[in-house]
Amino acid sequence: MVDASIGTPEQLRDPDFMPPLSKAVPLGIQHVLAMFVSNVTPAIIICGAAGFGFGSNSPDFPQMIYMIQMSMFFAGIATLFQTIGLGPVGARLPVVQGTSFAFIPIMIPLVAGKGVDAMAVVMGGVFIGGLFHASLGLFIGKIRFALPPLVTGLVVTMIGLALVKVGIQYAAGGVPAMAKPEYGSLLNWSMAGVVIVVTLGLKFFTRGMLSVSAVLVGLLAGYVFAFLIGEVSLGSVGRAASFALPNPFHFGMEFSVAAIIGFCLMAIVSAVETVGDVSGITKGGAGREATDKEIQGATYADGLGTAVSGLFGALPNTSFSQNVGLIAMTGVMSRGVVTIGAVFLILCGLVPKIGAVISSVPIEVLGGGVIIMFGMVVAAGISMLSDVNWNRRNMVIFAIALSLGLGLQLEPNALQYLPATIKVLATSGILPAALIAIVLNLMLPDDLSDEATEEVSGGMAGHGLGSINKDDHV
Repeated sequence: MVDASIGTPEQLRDPDFMPPLSKAVPLGIQHVLAMFVSNVTPAIIICGAAGFGFGSNSPDFPQMIYMIQMSMFFAGIATLFQTIGLGPVGARLPVVQGTSFAFIPIMIPLVAGKGVDAMAVVMGGVFIGGLFHASLGLFIGKIRFALPPLVTGLVVTMIGLALVKVGIQYAAGGVPAMAKPEYGSLLNWSMAGVVIVVTLGLKFFTRGMLSVSAVLVGLLAGYVFAFLIGEVSLGSVGRAASFALPNPFHFGMEFSVAAIIGFCLMAIVSAVETVGDVSGITKGGAGREATDKEIQGATYADGLGTAVSGLFGALPNTSFSQNVGLIAMTGVMSRGVVTIGAVFLILCGLVPKIGAVISSVPIEVLGGGVIIMFGMVVAAGISMLSDVNWNRRNMVIFAIALSLGLGLQLEPNALQYLPATIKVLATSGILPAALIAIVLNLMLPDDLSDEATEEVSGGMAGHGLGSINKDDHV
């Protein structure tokens, strides 16, 4: 329920309204707490995949602290692009930006086991992909037809499926521990279990901010538990600086065809997701549709925020859907509130000790959090798929795209004779699934007869309302 002391109903629906600072500051920090864990997790995963993350004992481990720091700093910068704007850039709405999960399956094959040197290729892809993303603002409305819920739901589901393995590995002890006896031990799983139990308890039995930030509080509970049993090392916190500015071209920049193609193609999906978030904000917060100018500005800001991030060693940015839900919950549409949250993120990004504290979280504790987060990505994809009319045609398109996309992801050696660039793109799973779904959706006839699919469905036919004419349902 909205606090009437913040403002009148008309004021609360106005993006330009600024509540009193005593109310605006905690509301802004709420937005940061709701997205904080999700924002820094991609950097941790990519550093781990490259071989200098948790448990690696790599001399390059401080590089992960830097990337965590940049994740916070440039999430704040990208959010300012949205809330304050820069010419045509920015929706000038309370859009919260953060590091995107969507690009992780594209990045992992690019960096797997290659160390810090692989980051230059990633940053080249982030930069070019960001510029391409920004260019989509010129015609974003004209390409939405090619990405219906069948395609976007499939892509989001595939992203989650690509990541759930990471959550289990982290909870069991992390990749570096796989060859050791302690991998999968009860001690490791107990740390992850505390996070999961506390998070679920808060999600189901509390309301308001406790429920919204349940994963963060769950991680804090797991961290305290790990500290009490002697599994937390704070050595890196003491060595970390108290203040540091972003370093241009920190990881260098190289341009790889595979990285550029992968980032550009995923940028299309990310842009459509941002359009949905902007529409959700205007509908939930102001009871109206988003204007073309707002959607175009949001897309420009998405891309520009990503391109600038790549110049300083951060990962792609996108709008964060959980903050859309938070606006609907609080009823406060003020972009000034989100601007305060963005400034808080920027300040956090200037303090390496904060990144060092995050890096001291045991990987098993983080595993408990990401198991829930990545599972929720899958659930979000399935929720999007619930909007699909599940006729026989769409079932076949989904079946072929999912089988090839997920299959190539699970068995990458099936493409061992392909050129390296094509293999990296194809084994991401997401890109082939998305391309197959888009092409088939545009090319295939409108419907198939029941007989056309019964022979390959093994007798398991769905009977949901999506597969019949709802007007005929009584």
